Amino acid sequence: QVQLVESGGGLVQPGGSLRLSCAASGFTLDYYAIGWFRQVPGKEREGVSCTSSSDGSDGSTDYADSVKGRFSIYRDNAKNTVYLQMNSLEPEDTAVYSCAAEGHTRHCSLSAINEYELWGQGTQVTVSS
Repeated sequence: QVQLVESGGGLVQPGGSLRLSCAASGFTLDYYAIGWFRQVPGKEREGVSCTSSSDGSDGSTDYADSVKGRFSIYRDNAKNTVYLQMNSLEPEDTAVYSCAAEGHTRHCSLSAINEYELWGQGTQVTVSS
């Protein structure tokens, strides 16, 4: 079955850290650009971070301005998984985080949300004291 499964969300205090995982099954993750997106009720989904494929693209990464210097995205191709390391978390980071795969251009984009063809179910991240 072709799917993405996120894990690693939870409740954390401000200033804390979490690592989200996006595990792929049924396909090879490195052939796809992978993006992390987040959404809070009543707001549009926003791009957080993404990584381009190293097969067919340049393996580049991108981050939303709001998370630069705090979040880091990286791949473990042996585990067919992409991670999002989130440090110095703030209450404004509270959201449902989802990962998505894009296999047409294989180049990551935080704005071209509609280009991502496969989505995970999401994992809740809550930052609160």
